[in-house]
Amino acid sequence: MRNVIYILTLSIMTACQTTPEYTPNSLTTVQTLNQAAKPFNSMLALPDFETDPAVMEQNMEMTIAHANAALDKVASLSVSDVNFQNTIRALDDLSYEADLTASRIYLMKETSQDPAIREKATQLIKRYQDWAVGLDYREDVYRSVKAYADLQADLSGEDKKLFEETLRDYKRAGLSLDEKERTEVEKLRKELSALSTDFDSNITQAQATLEFTGDDLKGVPNSFLEGDGVKTGNDTYSVKANVTWHFINVMENAQSEATRRRMKEARYSLAGEKNAALLQSILDLRTRIAHLLGYATWADYQTEVKMAGNGDTALNFLKELKEGLQPKFDAELETYRALKVQETGDPNARIHLWDWRYFSNQLKKKEYNVDAEQLRVYFPYEQSLQGMFRIYENMFGLQFNKMEPPYKWVDDLELYGVLDAETGEPMGMFYLDMFPRDGKFNHFAQFGLIAGKEFGDGLYQRPCVALICNFPSPTEDAPSLLSHNEVETLFHEFGHALHSILTRAKHSRFSGTSVPRDFVEAPSQMLENWVWDKKQLDGFAADYRDSSKKIPSAILDQLKAARLATIGTFYRRQLSFGILDLELHSQSKVGGSLDVIQTSNQILSDVFLPVPEETTFATYFGHLTGYDAGYYGYAWADAIAADMATVFEGSELKYNDKEAAKRLRESIYAPGGSRNANDLILEFLGRERSLAPFLKSIGIE
Repeated sequence: MRNVIYILTLSIMTACQTTPEYTPNSLTTVQTLNQAAKPFNSMLALPDFETDPAVMEQNMEMTIAHANAALDKVASLSVSDVNFQNTIRALDDLSYEADLTASRIYLMKETSQDPAIREKATQLIKRYQDWAVGLDYREDVYRSVKAYADLQADLSGEDKKLFEETLRDYKRAGLSLDEKERTEVEKLRKELSALSTDFDSNITQAQATLEFTGDDLKGVPNSFLEGDGVKTGNDTYSVKANVTWHFINVMENAQSEATRRRMKEARYSLAGEKNAALLQSILDLRTRIAHLLGYATWADYQTEVKMAGNGDTALNFLKELKEGLQPKFDAELETYRALKVQETGDPNARIHLWDWRYFSNQLKKKEYNVDAEQLRVYFPYEQSLQGMFRIYENMFGLQFNKMEPPYKWVDDLELYGVLDAETGEPMGMFYLDMFPRDGKFNHFAQFGLIAGKEFGDGLYQRPCVALICNFPSPTEDAPSLLSHNEVETLFHEFGHALHSILTRAKHSRFSGTSVPRDFVEAPSQMLENWVWDKKQLDGFAADYRDSSKKIPSAILDQLKAARLATIGTFYRRQLSFGILDLELHSQSKVGGSLDVIQTSNQILSDVFLPVPEETTFATYFGHLTGYDAGYYGYAWADAIAADMATVFEGSELKYNDKEAAKRLRESIYAPGGSRNANDLILEFLGRERSLAPFLKSIGIE
C-alpha cells in the first residue's frame, strides 16, 4: 500500500559512522534527505495529497480493500502458525498503512481551500471511521490474536506493551460480550463516529460576523482595525467571532461593554443550531456504550487507559484545585471589579463573563505597565519562528532546513526538514500552515501525517506532521505581529511537532505523541518556559523596526508578575472546562434526560463566571470530541510540566542547560508511548514526581 504516499525507494543499509554524503545545508529536498538517511537505515516521505475528490475516494476505497486483505490474512492463520509477527505486529502494520490515507484526507477536511475537497474528505473520514470501528469486531482476526495470546510467549519491552494493549483494545471494544451485546456496541460506536465527525465539521464551518462602528471598537488597536477585511467602510468594521485573534483583540481591548458582550455571546453561540441536538445524541451514545461494556460512566471508560485511571480521580483533582484557587480567584475578581467601578463610576458594578479579559488586560497595563499590544513589535512572526528554531537547534542538537513542498494547499504553506546536528541523521519533516482563512480549522494543533515506525526488514520510517495555527495575518504595512502569549502558543504547538519527529518508537502505535492523553501536553507545556527566560528571548525578541531594541528585562519581570496576578482567573476558567467535560461524561443518562446546554452553562457559571442563558458554549467546545473526558489532562500535564521544569530551574545554566535538554529529548520525546509515562517522568526527574512546584506556580502555598 506504499503507493498511496510519496516515497522514494532506497536500498537498505546498516547504520554506520561514515560521514554523510551531503552537507546538512544541502538537504532541502525529500530526495537529498533520503540519500542522507541511507546510512541510518531510515527513510522519509511526504503525503501524496489528492486534489481531485474522485481520486480521493478511489484511494480511500483502495486503502480499505488492502487493509481488509491484510486482516483476512491474519484471520486465515492456523493455530499452529500464529506468531508475534503475523498477528500483533501485522495489525500494527495495517493500521499504519491505513492511517497514511486517513491522516492526509483528514488534514484536507480541515485545511483545503476547495469546498468540494472538504466536503468529500468529510464523507470519506466518516467512511473510514465506520470501517475502523468494524476492525475491533472481526472475530476471525481476534481468534488468531487469542491463539497467539494462549502461547504465552516470552515478550519484553515495546513488543510486550504492543501485545498487552492490543488485547486490552479487544476487551474494551466488547469482544468478551455475548453476540447480541457485541453487535449493539459496534452499531453504537459507528453511529458515534459519524456524529462526532459532523460535530467537528460544524465547528470548523461555524461563522459569526459582527458589524461595528469606530465608537463600538474604541480601545481596539489600529493595527487590528486597519487589517485586511476588518475595515469595510469609513466608519464600519467587520469582526469575526469565530476567528480567535479577532475575538481576543476585541475582548481584551474594547472599552464598550456592549461590544464585548456581543462578541462573547456570538462566540459562545457558534454552531448552536447544528450541534446542540448532536451533542445530546453523542453523550447518550457514549453512555450506552460505557454501560454495555461494564463501565459506570464514559469518563471511567476513557480515563481507564490514562494516568488518572478513572473518572473520579480526574474530577477530584480538578475540584481540589478549584477549592485551592478560591481565595486567589476571589481576590482577582475583586481587583477587576475595582477597575470597573473606577472606569464606569458605578459602585455596584459586577464582573461578567465578557469583562474578565478586558479588565485583566487593564490591570496588566495600569499596575504592571504591560501592554500586550505594544509588546507585539518585539515578536514579528517570522523572527519569532526562526528564533524558536535556533533555540531548539541549540538545546536539542537539531537543524531545521527549509524545503519546497511538492504540493501546496495554500500559497503561504511552508515545509521544513529536521536533522540531528551531530550525526546528520534526518529525523522527519513538518508543514507550517499558520494563518487564518475561511473554511480552515480555527484553533491551534498538530496533525500527524506519517508516524514513525520500524518495518519488518529493519528500515525505519521517519515521521511527518503539520502544524495548523491561526496567528494574526500580515498586512500591507506590517508583518504578522504576535503577542507574548501567542509566542508561548507557538513554542507549545511546536513542542508537539518535536515530540512526534524525535520519536524512536518501534511500532507506529507508540510513535511520538501517542501517549496517554493526560500526559501528551506535558512535553509541550514544558517548552513554554523558554519564552519566559530573558537569555532565550534575547536571541530573537527585538523590535522589528529597530533590531537593536531588545525586550527590556523590566518588561519581562512585569510580565511574570502580571501572569501571577491573573493566574487564578486563568486556571479557574481552565478548570471550568475540565469539570464541564468530566461532569457531562459522568452525569449523562441513557435516553438523553440530561439537558446538555443547561447543565453545561450551569457548571461554567458555578466554577467560573455566570454564562448568558441563551448561549450554547458546549456546541463550540471542540474538545468534547477527541479529548472527551480528557480536558482535565491540560491541568494534569501542567502539574507534570512544572515539576519537569525544576530540572532546568535548579541548574546554574537554567534554560540553556544542554545536558538537561538532551535528557529531555532522550527520556521524554524519543520513547513516545513505548514505555509507561510514569517511568519516563521518573527517569527524567531522577525521583518521584511532585505536585508542589505546580501549586507554587499558581499561587497555592
